Amino acid sequence: MSESLLHPPVKRIRHIIFLKDVLILALTCFGGPQVHLVMFLERFVRKRRYLTEEELLELQALCQVLPGPTSTQTITALGFKLGGPNLAYVTLLVWSLPAVLIMTLAALGIYYLQENRISLSFMRFVEPMAVGFLAYGGYTIGKKVIQKNTHWFILITAAVIAYLYPSPYMTPIVIVLGGFVTSLEFRKHQKMDKKPIRIQWANFILWLGVLVFAAAVGAITHSLPIRLFENFYRNGSLVFGGGQVLNPMLYTEFVEFKHYLTRQEFLSGMALAQVIPGPVFSIASYVGALSMRSEGGLISQLWGSLASTAGIFLPGTFLIFFVYRFWNSLKKYRGIRASLEGVNAASVGLTAAAVIRMFIPTATDSTAVLTIIGTFLLLHYTKTPPYLIVLGGIFLGILFH
Repeated sequence: MSESLLHPPVKRIRHIIFLKDVLILALTCFGGPQVHLVMFLERFVRKRRYLTEEELLELQALCQVLPGPTSTQTITALGFKLGGPNLAYVTLLVWSLPAVLIMTLAALGIYYLQENRISLSFMRFVEPMAVGFLAYGGYTIGKKVIQKNTHWFILITAAVIAYLYPSPYMTPIVIVLGGFVTSLEFRKHQKMDKKPIRIQWANFILWLGVLVFAAAVGAITHSLPIRLFENFYRNGSLVFGGGQVLNPMLYTEFVEFKHYLTRQEFLSGMALAQVIPGPVFSIASYVGALSMRSEGGLISQLWGSLASTAGIFLPGTFLIFFVYRFWNSLKKYRGIRASLEGVNAASVGLTAAAVIRMFIPTATDSTAVLTIIGTFLLLHYTKTPPYLIVLGGIFLGILFH
């Protein structure tokens, strides 16, 4: 039955049941968007019939071509479809909160160990595993999106630029240029019947307004929590391809450029994000909490986690609200469809550059190199879940401590 035909009390009960389903998934969805999609199909389509399988797949496809966390945008957009913006925001909170809490506690745990001079050597296998996860993620995406010589050119160019100039300000330039290059090939795409696009600009203005306001306030006040919010909001507005692309962007900005985290700390958090259920973008909570260590105290780190979490999840939410209303009309334009190829190719190039930069410091450590290769091969040739690989790495670290 259509949502608009339901009586208010029935709607409320339906929304509560939906949020309970979201919470169950937030506690049981291990893995990336592909695994999440299978569980979404089972619960939302086959069990509850909130929408058809075709509608869910189309929604997932839309979220994949927008910047931001794919699974989070998909489940948030479903909340929007069922109950409008209010239900969508509650859905976002319920879906992300368990993972955010776990990653924040992980950051506080790392800080506690450091303050008490307790060695993190039990993570020695986990750190190179994170490089293996990133390499495999880039390889998987690359197989899907790299199909032409133009794509290879963009990939290699993006990788070289990102490697030579590891600056967060280079990322949007590389992504936009990649999209521009393939947009010039729009004539190779099939023409589709187009209707005039009716755009409601409110959410776009909100997205852009928050970005500009946060950047201005951060520059004026030099407040670290506000700057963290702006940093993650900017990254969340540029990430095409999910966690595999977000991680190298965060590594470049917070490890190599700003030095808020050490390489060991970042890779440990990146691997831990593979162990927990829910959105992989929850690594932002971990990075944000550790970035606020210098401010002193538990409250400062919690503010850092909150600011970074809001920053990483809000832009994708605003953008899916904006585009969802007119996507069916927009995707019929050949230039739009063509530009997405370049965006994806550039994203793979950014990932490749990050893998190289992360690998080089381990090149002289044969154990780390073998761990990276072993992780990649396990992911490629077996169906071993990532969280089991990471837990195995922690066990080995403790065993050979």
